Amino acid sequence: MRVYRGRWTPADRRESLYRYLPFEVGPGAPGVSLRLGYDRSAAVLDLGLLDPSGFRGWSGGARERVALAPGWATPGYLPGALPTGEWNVILGLYRVPDEGVDFSLEVGLEAVEPPPPPGSRPPAPERPPRRRLPAAPGRLWRAGDLHSHTVHSDGTLTVDQLACLARGRGLDFLAVTDHNTVSHHRELAAASARAGVLLVAGQELTTDEGHANCLGPRAWIDFREPADEWLRATEAGGGLLSINHPLLGPLAWRRPLRRRPPLAEVWHWTWDGWDTAPLRWWWAHGGVPVGGSDFHRPEDGILLGAPTTWVEAEGGAEGGEAGVLDALRAGRVALSADPAGPVVLRVGDEVLVRGGEGALLHAPEAAPRPVRAAAVTLAAGEGPYRLASPSGRTLALTP
Repeated sequence: MRVYRGRWTPADRRESLYRYLPFEVGPGAPGVSLRLGYDRSAAVLDLGLLDPSGFRGWSGGARERVALAPGWATPGYLPGALPTGEWNVILGLYRVPDEGVDFSLEVGLEAVEPPPPPGSRPPAPERPPRRRLPAAPGRLWRAGDLHSHTVHSDGTLTVDQLACLARGRGLDFLAVTDHNTVSHHRELAAASARAGVLLVAGQELTTDEGHANCLGPRAWIDFREPADEWLRATEAGGGLLSINHPLLGPLAWRRPLRRRPPLAEVWHWTWDGWDTAPLRWWWAHGGVPVGGSDFHRPEDGILLGAPTTWVEAEGGAEGGEAGVLDALRAGRVALSADPAGPVVLRVGDEVLVRGGEGALLHAPEAAPRPVRAAAVTLAAGEGPYRLASPSGRTLALTP
C-alpha cells in the first residue's frame, strides 16, 4: 500500500488547483483502491484518477473511498483492464480553509470486492398521458429535463431509478449530466429501454468558477482545460454546451469565453420565477434558453421536469437523441414550470398559449395581454414571450 500524508494551504491552492499523486501499477494487479481522509467539516477535496492512457474516473467531493477492477468499479469510475505503468490520483483543492487542511491518501493494489448485487427492480411506474401540443408537420413537442445526477457523481439514484422517475413525471427525455465523468453513459441505453424515456448522454463540467453541461458526446471532456476548449471539444463531438445556472451565487459563471456556447440554462430549480434577473442575463448574453432541475436526490424535494424544457423535434418520438439536439440547436424550444403546466409555443408564424387561462402574456414593447381561454393563438412577433401569473411569477416562456 502507498500512503501519502500532507497539508494543503490556500497558498498551495493559488499555485495549482489540481495536484497529482503518482503510483505504479505492475503486471497482474487485481484492483486499485483509494481512501482519502481529511476534515470534511473544514474543507472540500475532490478525488479523481488517471491511468497511463488518461481518464479513469472522478467522484469530486462525494466519496472518500473508491475502487476499480477489470469487471467492476465504484460509480464515477471506469472498470476494465488495469494497464501497467504510472497512474495518478487527482486531488482538487476545491475549498481549503485559511489555516489549511491535513490529508491522508491510501492507495492499494489488492483485489477489490464489488458490492452485493441489487435485488429485483420494481416495475416502471405508470406514465401520465402524453400531452399532444400543436406542432409543425413532421414534428412533435417533447418534454424533457436537461440537468440531472445519479450515483455516478453526487446523486443517490441509479440511472435506472432516475429513468423510472422521469417516466412517472411524464417526461419524454432526460439528460443525465453527472459531474466530470462519463461512467454513467454505459448504463443509459438499457435504462432508457426499460423506462421508455430517452436518456441523453451528458456530463456537467464542474469547476469553482462555473459549471457547464456537455450534451451528446460520449468522450470525456477535460474539465481542467479552459472553457473555450470545452466548447471546441463538445462541438467536435457533435454536441451542445450549455452554461449552467449563470447567476447562482458561488456557483455562478465566472469563466472567460471568447465565444458564447449555444445554450444557456436560465431556468434552474433555484429560480422561483419572481425575479427576472436570469432572463435579463439571457437577453444580454444570448444563446438558446433551456431549463434543468439539477435533480440529485428525492429527499431534496426537487422534481424532475421542474422546469421542463420542451423541444419541437423532427421525427416525433422516434427522433432519438439527435432529434432533441437538433431542435435545441435550431432554437425550437419552450420552457415551462412543470410538464403538466401552462406552455407558450412558437409554431410557424403563430404563438400558442395552452393552459394559461387567467395569466398574462408579456411580449417586448407591448402591454401585458390577459389570457382568457385555455387555448389562445396569436400572430407571432419578436420575442421572447413570457407567461406570468397576475402577481408576476413566470409560468412559461419561449424565445
